[in-house]
Parts: sequence; structure tokens; C-alpha cells
Amino acid sequence: MVATDRRDAVTAPPQGVASQVDVSRAVREALSEYTTARTHAARRYGPEFVQLWAIASQKMLGGKFVRPILLVEVASAFGRERGQVRHELDDGRADRAVIDAAAAVELLHFAFVLHDDVIDGDLVRRGQPNLVGAVVAKHPSQRRAGSRFLPNSDRRSTAMHWGTSSAILMGDLVLSGVYQSFAMLDVPATTRRRLFDLLGHTIDETVAGEFADVGLGDGCLEPDLATILEMSANKTATYTFEFPLRIAAILSGADRGVEESLAQAGRHLGLAFQLQDDLLSVFGDPHRHGKDANSDLREGKQTALIAYARMTNAWTEVEPLLGRADLTAAEADNVRSLLDACGARAFVEGLIEDSLASFRDVCNDAGAGIPAEVRSVLVETATQLASRQS
Repeated sequence: MVATDRRDAVTAPPQGVASQVDVSRAVREALSEYTTARTHAARRYGPEFVQLWAIASQKMLGGKFVRPILLVEVASAFGRERGQVRHELDDGRADRAVIDAAAAVELLHFAFVLHDDVIDGDLVRRGQPNLVGAVVAKHPSQRRAGSRFLPNSDRRSTAMHWGTSSAILMGDLVLSGVYQSFAMLDVPATTRRRLFDLLGHTIDETVAGEFADVGLGDGCLEPDLATILEMSANKTATYTFEFPLRIAAILSGADRGVEESLAQAGRHLGLAFQLQDDLLSVFGDPHRHGKDANSDLREGKQTALIAYARMTNAWTEVEPLLGRADLTAAEADNVRSLLDACGARAFVEGLIEDSLASFRDVCNDAGAGIPAEVRSVLVETATQLASRQS
């Protein structure tokens, strides 16, 4: 992920929308280069540290790369708009700065995921053990189930502490790697400063959103709809959509007005994405989205669904069940029925459509300055989002 040829200007980004398979392969190769180097360097600290990097590499490279793909496709669209010659991702001519920036965006996502799983106490992500779960499974007390050194409860506690501590520390390491990756991009100094400012803004907003999410769940913040929507936008929209869109604009030499328009479009799209995620977590097919169908209800997660239900007569029946760790499948089905009957589901579906409508308004506003090729990519992204099941 380190460019070796420092130039005075940004090279043209990849032109044409190469297939998502090609983009994923290019980003995966950049990330693999990074994790291979870090795993090799870890040897001086012992086999356990090497193993931790090996697990992290496996989890990192197994993602869908939604954010990097969006970044590269939008950068390609900017290039097509300027009528530049197409650069294919698979023939070595793609602009390295775009690919390295896309890989850094995925690194940031992975760092957030590691810390988020610790905060939520999760051992599984998308139906597979996450880093915490994988480290727990390899803990000596888990491999030595008949051990008499520790009682069963102490073995579980020790393994969990090892797993969560590993995820926190790995998240710190990966986050430092994000900064290093941006620092070493082969771009002019002025471009790098803009990217660093954007990176700081993105981390601030995402952490503030996660902080609010925890505060809502722990009863430290009032769970009103406005607070929940702001939390959702900060926690997800900023780094999932606004961040890659603005990076693409910066690397493509777009002016700040266009960058700001993309930020607005990304925020609307990101809010729709998070609201849809909340719906899928409760009403979606767990075999498709890979999440426990009842985890949000057992956790008592404060979402727009719950904020609306709180304002209806159904709340007296929902409240006693929400947030119960021992919530049964039948009780969870009852909560779902109540959320549907009271109009909470329809309300959130309406919020999603409102967010997508606001997104379309920004895209179609001539004053926003979003180029036609870029607008086409954004509209296609929104179309895919609207029909997603995971």
C-alpha cells in the first residue's frame, strides 16, 4: 500500500467502471500486501502475535469491500467525465493512489468493526466468528476443555478477556495503519492535507455516533427520534458513504463545492443504509444478513423503530420485552408483530424513502455540480441499496 514514485501531480484515476470483481481483487491485493508485511514483522514478538495478525488478515480480507468499490467507481466516473483514456484495474496501469486510498478506507472500516464488536459483546459477524470469537476459540482453556487449572466460569472469563483485549489492540494497530497509509499516498502535499483533514473529521463523527449509540443503549441519553437519527447518520453515513465519495472527489481534483455536494448526497444515502440495516436486523432473513434475528431486541437497541413505537399504544407491551437477554423466540416474534401493527415498520420505511428522495434531489440539482458520470454511479448505488437483503 506504499507508493514508491513521488510525483508532483495526481495521476489519472482508473477510468471506466471496471467490474466490482476487479476492484475487489485490486483492493484485496493491496490489503494482503499490508497484512503480509505486518505478519512478518510480528515474528519478533512471538507466535501468538503472529497468529493474531493471521486471524486479522483473514477477517479483513473476507469483507464485501462496499466502501472501496464505491470510491474507485466514483473516481473512475470523474475520469470518464473528463474524457481521459481508460485504465484497466487488472493490467497494472490503474492509479495506485486511488487503490491505496480505497484499501485505507477498508482498513478504517475494519478498525471500527473490531472496536464495535467489543462494545457490543459480539462473537459473530455475518454468520462467522469475528476476531474476538476466533481468538477465544484458540485460547488454551478452550482447547483444553478438561483442564483443572481453572473453573469453567473462570476459563470462559479468561478467554473472553484475551479475545476482547486482542480486538481492542488490533483495532489500535489497524487505525495507526490507516494514518500511515494516507501519509504515504503518492499525491501532492496540498492533496494530502485535505485527505488528513477529511480523515480526522470522519473519525470524529463516527466515534461521536458510536458514543451516542452506547449512551442511548445505556440510558444515558434521551432516546428521542432526532437524537437517534443524528446518531445513525454520524455512526454510519459519514464513513460508509461521505468518506469514500469525498476522497474520490479530492483525488480527482474536483473543487470543494462538488466535494460538499457529494458529502450531502452521501449523508442521505448513508442514513437510508443505516435505517434499512435496523429494519433488516429485526424483520430480515437472518440466513441472508448473517446476524442473530433477535439480537437487537435482546440488546434493547435504540433505533427509529423503537423511537416510533415508544409514541404509540403498543409501547406498554413492547417495553417489558425489549432489552431482555432471555427473550425467547416466541416473545421476539410478538415484538415484531407489535412493531408492525403499531406502524413503526411502515414509519421507518417512509424515512428510508425520504432519505433516498433527498439523495436524489442533491444528485439532480444542477447547482450541486455533480458530473453526469458520477451521478450515474451514485444512482446505481442507491438502486442496489434499495433492494438489498443483507
